[in-house]
Amino acid sequence: MEKKLKVGIIGCGGIANGKHLPGLKKVKEAEMVAFCDIVVERAEKAKENYGTPDAKVYADYKELLADASIDVVHVCTPNKSHAPISIAALEAGKHVMCEKPMAKTAADARAMLEAAKRTGKKLTIGYQNRQRQEMRTLKKYCDDGVLGDIYFGKAIALRRRAVPTWGVFMNEEEQGGGPLIDIGTHSLDLTLWMMNNYEVESVLGNVHYQLGKQANCANAWGSWDPATYTVEDSAFGLIKMKNGATIILESSWAINMVNTPEATCMLAGSKAGADFCDGLRINGEEYSKLYVKKVEMASSGVDFFAGTTDNDPAATEAQQWINAVLNDTDPTVLPEQALVVSEILEAIYESSKTGKAIYF
Repeated sequence: MEKKLKVGIIGCGGIANGKHLPGLKKVKEAEMVAFCDIVVERAEKAKENYGTPDAKVYADYKELLADASIDVVHVCTPNKSHAPISIAALEAGKHVMCEKPMAKTAADARAMLEAAKRTGKKLTIGYQNRQRQEMRTLKKYCDDGVLGDIYFGKAIALRRRAVPTWGVFMNEEEQGGGPLIDIGTHSLDLTLWMMNNYEVESVLGNVHYQLGKQANCANAWGSWDPATYTVEDSAFGLIKMKNGATIILESSWAINMVNTPEATCMLAGSKAGADFCDGLRINGEEYSKLYVKKVEMASSGVDFFAGTTDNDPAATEAQQWINAVLNDTDPTVLPEQALVVSEILEAIYESSKTGKAIYF
């Protein structure tokens, strides 16, 4: 009989309903048996839409963790609570998928990693952009050495006017920051992963609070209230790696720029480079001539049929995670990697406050 893992969901808000719940629903080896939210009605609705008939609902995550039958917990709460809930879940004998970023602070992230090592349970972080088809393809190019020694990367997470005005996104106390920790974290994770480089020498950062102070602004989700906008509206970092490689990080929720790609990266290596300016492109030099090659993600090759693609990052993320637990293998995102991301983000904020580079 095929084994099914019993999954508990802590936090039934936007990211749970937008990614975790629909992703897990497509994984036949998983069943969602418990839902927790401080707003019980949200947990009830999640149970109705995604749970087993006998799934339980909780207002207190500690009660959910007391259920010994639950194998896996997904933590989908504000950043401030990632560490305490994840650590409690690990110590309760659960494997943990925690939504990104790993934690509000680097110290909290380190405590999570230590708890995973101490308990022997698996811990991964929800960087689902690694599962995008074009990103998995670029990763193969990088791992196969097509780009050569990747000595420069640009992590890009820019929005012209798309400040999330709901929940606690604009609350520094709950989240730890704004676009840098929210979407910059995705692009930085992608860039480090592609370069396979997690040895940081120093970080220099600058954070801006310009547009967030303005009222009645154009915004994808309606104007924000400057009085409750306590995080940055843009942040930038210069990261030097121990092997001499350089990474530039650009992030914004609101900025006066027109070309604003999000959750992407650019790479320059000794043999070739890569970008996503028009889909995935590889550029380089052959026979004393420059070339730009566009990689087609479609798989048709015939008229009237677009082919089949595996391009649902939420489902792919959930499937590989459940497979890792079942088969006792490493998940795609290792907690050690996610910790470095959190350390760099914190260093950018700290560098901006002090005006000095942060050395690792």
